[in-house]
Amino acid sequence: MEDAVTRLKNAVINYEMETIADLAKKALAEGVDPLVAIEKGLAEGIKVVGERFGKGEIYLPELVMGAEAMKAALAVLEPAVPSGKHRASAGLVVIGTVQDDIHEIGKNLVATMLSANGFEVVDLGVNVASTEFTKKVEELKPKIVAMSALMTTTMPRMAEVIGPIKKKSIPIKALIGGAPVTDVYAREIGAEGYSGDASSAVDVAKKLVG
Repeated sequence: MEDAVTRLKNAVINYEMETIADLAKKALAEGVDPLVAIEKGLAEGIKVVGERFGKGEIYLPELVMGAEAMKAALAVLEPAVPSGKHRASAGLVVIGTVQDDIHEIGKNLVATMLSANGFEVVDLGVNVASTEFTKKVEELKPKIVAMSALMTTTMPRMAEVIGPIKKKSIPIKALIGGAPVTDVYAREIGAEGYSGDASSAVDVAKKLVG
């Protein structure tokens, strides 16, 4: 049993994007609990990859490959989780790239890392209008709304999301990030959290819900 789970963990750490789905199928065939495979295998693996990225031991392409490997295995394991059984959730996060911005690598990485660390993630995609963010927040009542902007021209869109949400007194924390975004800017527009990269985004999210 242990072996199949360890194999999955190592497959994420070693970016085995081509073979990991087969390993996941094999684990299921061997009778491994899909939840255990996800939590003790994939999630542990991506945590190692995230830590290495945080220490500067690996770079963005490797982090992306680790995330892609994890996704490939999740596509096999998640449908096998028995209905009624769920991973313990650290909280619900609604995430998206703001309007007029179509950058998604950073946002996708943050979504994957949050998911690996026990958050439920609803990804709205890219070029998301502020009204769409507000609608989803009202509908799902997440603990965090997370936004990404990769251009100085789209950064103000973040304020257009946070403003209306605060006005409605919805109890939610905002987490923002992206190349031009700073901690100072986050405070200026009323966001409780800021992160410069995917691995630290998880730490910030944990603090926000903690």
